[in-house]
Amino acid sequence: MKNSTLGNPLKLSDKVTIKNRFHKSAMSETLGTKQNNPTPLLVTLYEAWAKGGAGLLVTGNVMIDRKALGEPGNVVIEDERDLDMLKKWAQAGTQNETQLWLQLNHPGKQSPKSVSKTPVAPSAIPLSGHVSNIFNKPRALTVEEIKDLIKRFGNAARIAKKAGFTGVQIHGAHGYLVSQFLSPHHNQRNDEWGGSLNNRMRFLLETYHEIRRQVGEEFPIGLKLNSADFQRGGFTEEESMQVLKKMSEVGIDLIEISGGNYENPVMMESSSNNRTKTREAYFLEYAEKARKIISVPLVVTGGFRSEEGMTNAIKSNAVDMVGIGKPFVLMPDLPNRIFAGTYQTMEIKPIRTDVKWLDARVGSMLDLGWYEQQLVRIGKGKNPKPNYCPWLSLIQNMANHGLEVFKKRRA
Repeated sequence: MKNSTLGNPLKLSDKVTIKNRFHKSAMSETLGTKQNNPTPLLVTLYEAWAKGGAGLLVTGNVMIDRKALGEPGNVVIEDERDLDMLKKWAQAGTQNETQLWLQLNHPGKQSPKSVSKTPVAPSAIPLSGHVSNIFNKPRALTVEEIKDLIKRFGNAARIAKKAGFTGVQIHGAHGYLVSQFLSPHHNQRNDEWGGSLNNRMRFLLETYHEIRRQVGEEFPIGLKLNSADFQRGGFTEEESMQVLKKMSEVGIDLIEISGGNYENPVMMESSSNNRTKTREAYFLEYAEKARKIISVPLVVTGGFRSEEGMTNAIKSNAVDMVGIGKPFVLMPDLPNRIFAGTYQTMEIKPIRTDVKWLDARVGSMLDLGWYEQQLVRIGKGKNPKPNYCPWLSLIQNMANHGLEVFKKRRA
């Protein structure tokens, strides 16, 4: 095994050390049952990633309320009914001294019509633009409901700890509920939960404190946060920096940086900034700014492909871990290959049919569905199939989900 900056351990606390700098970021798995229970597919999938050498695995978003799904196939944790399967999942994903953190989420208004007749949100403001016909108009949460959701986050974290997961991550990005509370566009409440940034970040802070209360001081809690929403009147970079600073002060253990939402899905697109492209990280420049005001370990996800780019990101001190998604699907043992000196830079191309009108209609969903099918293969103990035909993938998706494949979803 060769020496590599990427192999250096990262100490989060006196009792928690991540063995290397590889962070497997959350992806849309949809491997739960129709009743939203975890399945053996997740056990086998995370066993493959743990044996593949990653230091930290973050699960795909796990919902805290069965009445609020981001998509069919989400795993939901409301109580301990699935504790035995959760234990198997946790045991598989913590092999090889791997950290396994459960990502906790509530979709808010980003719950499709197919699973939510009346979604909830900070305010009764519908999603707009090209996704407006996919989601029903939400109703505003009552104060009592807000407090109940905060308790649900804490309860799910407690169960995750009991099952053997080694940490949790709060999903505060990509336009889901926490992100909706932070946004002045989506949160137009006039009570203590809206208005000023201090009020808009109250939901995130109270959620963090409730989780901390239920899991204790030594259990790691991470946060996925938008650098900005990239939409007019939305959550700005300046506000994001203020949230980062506050979360650092209260004790968050690790922050993953992302950006965008359904209405402006920057997280699904490549950056046009040449410098960022060269350094293979969409949000690396934001991390460099954040590093000047906080000391909490930072992760940037998106764009990392070459070993050189990953290594340079760590050496630059802008980030402490490199967040990787799609390459881990096509190469579950990516870290092991780098440490063995056998890794070759991976090229990730959009999954397309090459029929322009069809790709314009289903391109991003075809891409997402294709990768989900690769996750199923790994979950069944098979190797990924990088050359799998996009047309066969589309046909398989339509056979399984009908016209749902044409509707946008996000991790």
